[in-house]
Amino acid sequence: MEQKGFHRKLTAILSADVAGYSRLMQDDEAATVTTLESYKQAFFDLIKQHRGRVVDSPGDNLLAEFASVVDAVQCAVAAQKEFQARNTELPENRKMQFRIGVNLGDVIEEESRIYGDGVNIAARLEALADPGGICVSKTAFDHIESKLPFGYAYLGEQTVKNIAKPVGAFKVLMEPRVTTTAELDADSKPRTTRSRKIAFACAAALLVALGAAATWQFTPHKAQPPADKTDLRTAVFPPADKPSLAVLPFQNMTGDPQQEYFCEGMAEQLITGLSQGPYLFVTARTSSFGFKGKSMTAKQIAAELGVRYLLEGSVQRDAERVRVNVQLIDGRNGNHVWAERYDSKFEDLFALQDQITMGVMAFLNLEITGFTSGGLKIVRPKNLKAYEYYLKGLYLHLGRRPQDVLPARQACEEAINHDPSFASAYRLLGLVYMDEIVFGMTKTPEKVFEQAEQAAQQSLAADPDYPPNVLWSQIYRVKKDSDNAILYAEKAVKQGPNNAYHYFFLGLALFLGERFEESIRAFETGLQLVPFRPVNYILQLAWSFVGNKQYDKAIPLFNEVLEKTSVRGYEFSSYKGLTAAYELSGNHEKASWAAENILRLNPKFSLVADEKASTAKDGVFKTTMFDAYRSAGLK
Repeated sequence: MEQKGFHRKLTAILSADVAGYSRLMQDDEAATVTTLESYKQAFFDLIKQHRGRVVDSPGDNLLAEFASVVDAVQCAVAAQKEFQARNTELPENRKMQFRIGVNLGDVIEEESRIYGDGVNIAARLEALADPGGICVSKTAFDHIESKLPFGYAYLGEQTVKNIAKPVGAFKVLMEPRVTTTAELDADSKPRTTRSRKIAFACAAALLVALGAAATWQFTPHKAQPPADKTDLRTAVFPPADKPSLAVLPFQNMTGDPQQEYFCEGMAEQLITGLSQGPYLFVTARTSSFGFKGKSMTAKQIAAELGVRYLLEGSVQRDAERVRVNVQLIDGRNGNHVWAERYDSKFEDLFALQDQITMGVMAFLNLEITGFTSGGLKIVRPKNLKAYEYYLKGLYLHLGRRPQDVLPARQACEEAINHDPSFASAYRLLGLVYMDEIVFGMTKTPEKVFEQAEQAAQQSLAADPDYPPNVLWSQIYRVKKDSDNAILYAEKAVKQGPNNAYHYFFLGLALFLGERFEESIRAFETGLQLVPFRPVNYILQLAWSFVGNKQYDKAIPLFNEVLEKTSVRGYEFSSYKGLTAAYELSGNHEKASWAAENILRLNPKFSLVADEKASTAKDGVFKTTMFDAYRSAGLK
């Protein structure tokens, strides 16, 4: 029986907040508040236009409800596109990215307020969304699948706080997509192939345009041409004939979320140690850490990653001691085949990491060069405080988010302050400097580039036996010195033969040197080590196929990137690749369509400016690409 003043109803709930809001406030509180109020007012207007109402909007949070889940998702997409457009006019430290969750569920209404699991699930979905992205529940997806022209990526059954049962979740891809061969199953469960868990749905209807009362406009998106028959998106590069292992993220048992970096750092260092020799196939962090928080069995995870064994563990830590429980699982049957508990003083942390690595190797009966009394060739600072700061910097750097670049640099600098001889901290600092350039976060790229070179030199001086080869390769690639970029990338691969990151940068260096067949092999090897197929690997592999004049193989890969992400940089590069690939393969109509999308993303696009900014060296390939762009209609 309902209480007086309360009643239940089924409604669509939209929950939103600003990613990294506290950091923005620290940078410039007054400017952040002004920008937030402007963005929220735009959000309020869009909610009203889509027949919704704002329930509450404290601080950087917003809660709204809609009578129709179709209206809710259309509003969410319109809002994200509006914010994306506004962000292009702001400096990096002022840009605001909202995360949005949408759920269709039962709520309790009291006057103008709403409560209950329906609201809680929307908030949890919001937390699962990428900055600038949208996440919807399965109940919402079931109502919009055939009504809205967007792609959707299935994220699996998510276990979320204070909700008894797992919640099915989907990422909204936000751009119109044609139906692909990877249709969603009727029960919306993820596929079991190693290469992908992503499936897409598309409706025939076009997105309803915003009313004339809107004070902003969006450039219309031309419908994508029919998909090409060639499809490499399900390509699988099987592991080599050797024992295979994935290290899962270690569970944080400290009770302190701020220690998450330390627990991930423990697992990361084990991946580094176990990957040193060529006798064990170890999946990259990018793949194994993707299962964090997922409700899946060991057999399911092992099947997804294509490995025989899983190493999982948990970490407890206080001021003086570290306690680690680890277990090795046979992925074929889910059985625990080896387990150990370690209890060590914090000051003996490195010996503890060696013990765990040696224990795994002993069980697998492997003899790895370098496993001597001198220990593993991984991070060995003189100061444990320096090591903690290094782990924080590594945690932020590996997240690949622009907003984490400056905190990562600060963590590296703190690590070096505590131990000026810490080679790995200098090496990581150099990589973070390069990120500042890549993410466009500096107005003085020449100065930052010099700082990256200096960090590389300091790392080499601190540890001549373990040179910063990946960093050197990046530095020489920026200088368009392909010979040295390749040389150092090859050295990096020799340093870490199981490290997908090394093969990725080898592929980039070979691409710069226009050695396209070798570049293809390098990216494919990287994909073997990262079976989740990151979009940056797929994008660069596609470009290598273009360089090798294999346009039929490049085109489906560019389309895969467009289906998987709405990150503007990846979209822009993919449409450029499609423009060239279609034009050079004789399909002028599709090339013109791709060129129109380049102008949609950047109405001020200029071939003169693009050619000047191009990282490709002057030569046949660069000339061929820009001739193709001109032929497709770009100026």
